[in-house]
Amino acid sequence: MNLLKYRYLYFAISLLFLIPGIFSLFKYGLKPSIDFVGGALIEIKLPENTNLTFAQVDELVDEEFGLSAVQKSGDSQFMIKSKEVSEEQKSDLTTQLTQQYGAAEVLRFESVGPSISKELLSKTIVAIALVSVIIAIYVWRQFKELKFGVTAVMAMFHDSLILLGSFSLLGHFYGVEVDVLFVTAMLTTLSFSVHDTIVVYDRIRELNRKHPRIQFEELANTAVLETLTRSINNSVTIIVMLLALVLLGGSTIKWFSTALLIGAVTGTYSSSFTAVPLLVEWTKRFK
Repeated sequence: MNLLKYRYLYFAISLLFLIPGIFSLFKYGLKPSIDFVGGALIEIKLPENTNLTFAQVDELVDEEFGLSAVQKSGDSQFMIKSKEVSEEQKSDLTTQLTQQYGAAEVLRFESVGPSISKELLSKTIVAIALVSVIIAIYVWRQFKELKFGVTAVMAMFHDSLILLGSFSLLGHFYGVEVDVLFVTAMLTTLSFSVHDTIVVYDRIRELNRKHPRIQFEELANTAVLETLTRSINNSVTIIVMLLALVLLGGSTIKWFSTALLIGAVTGTYSSSFTAVPLLVEWTKRFK
């Protein structure tokens, strides 16, 4: 069975997911959290028997802080995000809620200054660029050919762009923000992608040593067929666990788990159906 003869179909499937995401990134961008733009976050828990609605909290917070965002984080729990909140404002809000609806408990209060957020953003960009360069050099050195390192990084960027595009669309339509946890998921996605890719590449190298006269496309196809079942079985265990976290893990880690889930799925796909087809195409065109 020759899977790689359909490589242009695999490229088309990738473009089907890449194009909407890239369009969204250019048109809407990502919605950054206070980790990257600076501001404050307050999470408040009210008595369970209170009848306070989301709209009432939103109205109260808008009067107190001006432009703020309110999210429901649990039963009688609300997460308030604002550009700047002083300790006095936080105390005033807590006092008002306590007077009207009973004892209000502040579960979390975080404040990030603009200088810290800019430094964090620059370090994030440097970290992703550094990881990409190191992985490319490592794969190149291990397999002794530049094409292995370049195609592995191209597949890695394929997964990263799908993840970024997905969160750009989620941010535009559902208000999902990217934070430090998203950066963690992004770097983890890079490892998901390159891990399985190296396994397939290693099998191609072994087959090439045993059968040096067989065409490269046939060797690559055999390597994909031999490693595909193992790759899917390994990934399914991760995907099932992440799916459970997305559905049952609560609002705090919901979008972090979603990012990891997208990364796991795209990483599994790209190893066999993006990286290897790119490698075959490179070999045929620059033979």
